[in-house]
Amino acid sequence: MPATAMAFDGVTKQFGDFTAVDNLNFAIPEGCIFGFLGGNGAGKTTSLRMALDILSPTSGRIEVMGKEPSRENAAEIGFLPEERGLYKKMSVLDTIIYFAQLKQMEAAPAKSAAMALLERLELADWAKSPIEKLSKGMAQKVQVATALVNSPKLLMLDEPFSGLDPVNQAMLEDLIAESARNGATVIFSTHVMQHAERLCDRLLMLARGKKAFDGTQDEARAALPSRLALTAKADPSALPGVERTHAGESHDGWTRYEVELQQGIEPDALLEHCTANGVPLRSFDVQVPSLHETFIHFVGADEEIER
Repeated sequence: MPATAMAFDGVTKQFGDFTAVDNLNFAIPEGCIFGFLGGNGAGKTTSLRMALDILSPTSGRIEVMGKEPSRENAAEIGFLPEERGLYKKMSVLDTIIYFAQLKQMEAAPAKSAAMALLERLELADWAKSPIEKLSKGMAQKVQVATALVNSPKLLMLDEPFSGLDPVNQAMLEDLIAESARNGATVIFSTHVMQHAERLCDRLLMLARGKKAFDGTQDEARAALPSRLALTAKADPSALPGVERTHAGESHDGWTRYEVELQQGIEPDALLEHCTANGVPLRSFDVQVPSLHETFIHFVGADEEIER
């Protein structure tokens, strides 16, 4: 069993009468990519800030890399805040070196790591330019570099894809996956399901400060009834385990049906029944729920999320 990179035990955070995080419990294994999923106001940013000791919980206990949250962990953590903030007059290279030195890196290795990241992020030609000369997307990539420069054991990214075009979003996805392959634990918050679906080993779905789901993508999908698309001569409604069907196009006596199975019924069981009883089928395709569909199942359709 891997060690735990972060754990929340009954954590609540209140701001006056408003409860931003409500009795939150979860544990993140070391070495995984973990997604905080939820709409605006779900409690994602507040949770990350408590883990970084920027905010203190009203109640409950937080553990980060085996310790209580503390600035002493800074050298092993990389953080990208939701509210981006860089010194506009400072050059791109000096900005990254400055953040590296805050994380206890020496000047020479900090400069070397900064230049390597700028090459990777296609910003090397802008190394001596002041931040104020950059576009919003370019400045965002510099901010990403400040989080990665110390090769952190724990990388925490709050809405990291915001402000990036699709090409740079793909580049950032590659950097996140590479960090995990190199042994880092990566935690990122998002309200865009496609990034989480491509990257995450485990997920925490939040709704109004409360945990709605915690587990793997496969575990999330398993909570939804199985769905099929099959082509048959007769309506499969009467087959064992079928909850409902919807007929689609017909051709030469064959009809395409969308089929939802009863909870707990596996598609293989239905296929085995059809084979054993001579039920004519032309096609039998299992439909895998998207992460967006599982989010709606656990959290509801009213949250502000993107596919």
